[in-house]
Amino acid sequence: MAELATIARPYAKALFSLEPTDCIAWPALVEELSEFVRLPGVFSIASSPNVSRQQVINLLLSALKSPEKDSSAVKNFVQILVQNHRVQLLPEISAQLNALKNEREGTDDVIIKIAFIPDHQSLNNLVAALERKFHRKLRPTVKIEPELIGGLRVTIGDKVLDISVQAQLAAMQLALTA
Repeated sequence: MAELATIARPYAKALFSLEPTDCIAWPALVEELSEFVRLPGVFSIASSPNVSRQQVINLLLSALKSPEKDSSAVKNFVQILVQNHRVQLLPEISAQLNALKNEREGTDDVIIKIAFIPDHQSLNNLVAALERKFHRKLRPTVKIEPELIGGLRVTIGDKVLDISVQAQLAAMQLALTA
């Protein structure tokens, strides 16, 4: 995967350098393309020698719901990716573009996995406590995972805070069998 990251980096940096002056919301647009490319069969169509490059470009552009899809900058970006056989890089370009955006804004994405649906106030309190702990503004994504039994697992970048009942039971099992 390091190779994909290395190849995707110049694309992400180029889009990121355009963003402040361009009216196109590049992170959202690239994420939308990335989601489409992840669909089963789309990448195989995009990489098939039986499908022309123009057909692939049209396919990718037709998948966009964004009003900017008719922009010449968007068309040029998709055309460059297709002509250079870089469609598979879209998920990595999206990840790197979001990382650059987060760095500029002083924010981070946080994934909160919890066993049950939290109330709004509890979630706000949790995010505020995490922001104080990590000294960054956080954008939470909540995922419900009943197998955690209780508690929660928080992932911010490469940091994981696991205070779930499942983790505590696993630690107790390890201590008892050691």
